[in-house]
Amino acid sequence: MDISRIKGIIVPLLIPVNDDETVNEPKLREVVDRVIDGGVQGILAFGSNSEFYMLTDDEMETIFKIIVDETADRVPVFFGMGPIRTSHGVKLAKMAQRLGAFGISVLQPMFLKPTDKELYDHFKTIADTVPDLPMLLYNNPRVGYKLNAELVSNLAHDVKNIVGVKDSSGDLTYFEEVVRLTSDIEFRPFTGKDTLIFLGLCAGSYGSVCSTANGLAEQVVDIYNKFEAGDYKGSREAQYAFNPARLVQNKASFPVATKDMANLLGMNVGKPILPSQPSSGDVLAGMKTEMDKLLGTKAAN
Repeated sequence: MDISRIKGIIVPLLIPVNDDETVNEPKLREVVDRVIDGGVQGILAFGSNSEFYMLTDDEMETIFKIIVDETADRVPVFFGMGPIRTSHGVKLAKMAQRLGAFGISVLQPMFLKPTDKELYDHFKTIADTVPDLPMLLYNNPRVGYKLNAELVSNLAHDVKNIVGVKDSSGDLTYFEEVVRLTSDIEFRPFTGKDTLIFLGLCAGSYGSVCSTANGLAEQVVDIYNKFEAGDYKGSREAQYAFNPARLVQNKASFPVATKDMANLLGMNVGKPILPSQPSSGDVLAGMKTEMDKLLGTKAAN
């Protein structure tokens, strides 16, 4: 299993929808081309900012086919999922393999508070279903708990195709522990906070999964590329210049800020899926102001 392509900036692709909440295929293809042209090194279909929890399995199949077709293997495409039921995760993993996914990304179950054994068995069962597909664990404390570093390490050592983790905790001490505990094997940790690309790389990450790369790919990728070229000061400066444009999005309700940003940039990707609604007033104005500062231009009205 070659995992050398799992690196860099991976974008959790937003899903443009029409007014009736069906996928807007032409716009989705435009977004795929935009992020690849912007330099991202991977696409995550159905990340948190992709609104995956709003989609039926049939909708996910339709959308994933479009993404894979438009990508045409220019970058790896991962199929993201957050199943509560293990058997549902098995079904989605098989679907991902059938549809040509490069790999899968699996979020810990929402709503529940599983034991480490339950989580271990959940992830291992899904991974074992598709032993030839690389699998990334996805640690996001938004669900109410996080995957402890020892659990991540045990899965990484015991399950051949669990080859990385996306950590959205923002806890760098935790992230460093994951890196330390897996440093003896080929394992690829990624940060999941756009504001921590530089510091994550300093700690040993292979890159970052960044929602802002949907609209600001060049700015996000620049942080990674400068670091990889050995320009650590330039990477840090690029990160600090970028951060206000990401931090201002925290004032919006999750996950609408990604589409707010895209629409301010003139991408016309439609609204978030109800009950989520677009931002307005001071929240939207603040995003526009910070993007104008970052880009040195005027974002679209």
